[in-house]
Amino acid sequence: MDNTIIIARVALGLGLGAMVGIERQWRARMAGLRTNALVSLGSALFVVMGAYSFDGPDADPTRVAAQIVSGIGFLGAGVIMKQGATVTGINTAATLWAAAAVGALAGSGMYWAAVIGTVAIMAANTLLRPLSRVMDRQPLRVGREMPSADYVFEVTCRKEAEPHVRRLTVQAISRPEFQLRSVRSSRTEKGTVTVLAELTATERDDALLEDAVSRLSLEPLVTHVAWSVSQPDAEPLFDSD
Repeated sequence: MDNTIIIARVALGLGLGAMVGIERQWRARMAGLRTNALVSLGSALFVVMGAYSFDGPDADPTRVAAQIVSGIGFLGAGVIMKQGATVTGINTAATLWAAAAVGALAGSGMYWAAVIGTVAIMAANTLLRPLSRVMDRQPLRVGREMPSADYVFEVTCRKEAEPHVRRLTVQAISRPEFQLRSVRSSRTEKGTVTVLAELTATERDDALLEDAVSRLSLEPLVTHVAWSVSQPDAEPLFDSD
């Protein structure tokens, strides 16, 4: 086979992978310009090798392409991170998987399919992003699966009331929907004590936290109650003084 065609296929795989990576790099993702370019380039090289390095009736170049599909999963798993109840990097892993497909198409000589695939990947990561955010912000909960959330519950009281308020705090947030992870107390410069409780909810439900705030706000020994949720695009801290 003409070396010019091989060079063109490899170069196209590298260039289209870089185009996909530019958008990821601009958004400061873990797998950016170089990673996506290398994934696409490697896929193109593997497909070219599978297509032109094996001879004979038993040669099957599609085996190499099939191994790319499964092998890229190990690389994608490396960019998926779990922080508390939040999982990040899934979209980046999917982008790497799609970039491998672009490289495989370029390596097999399906130039237009590779170009169309690149445009489709970039469109999915840019044009569909605002739509997904609008859908996530919809207040309608019927039929929707609510995401899990990590909450921080904060109660401030006078120093002498710490044991009593600490017990009340644990009682207020002891619900089947919550998993209590830690409770700690700390002294403030004003001579008060702040009780911090960290908990995880299988489904985010701020109304349960509001109920706990209402109960503790009625205690005369409590001077301040607040809660926050550790989650992207979370609502701001809620205070009750």
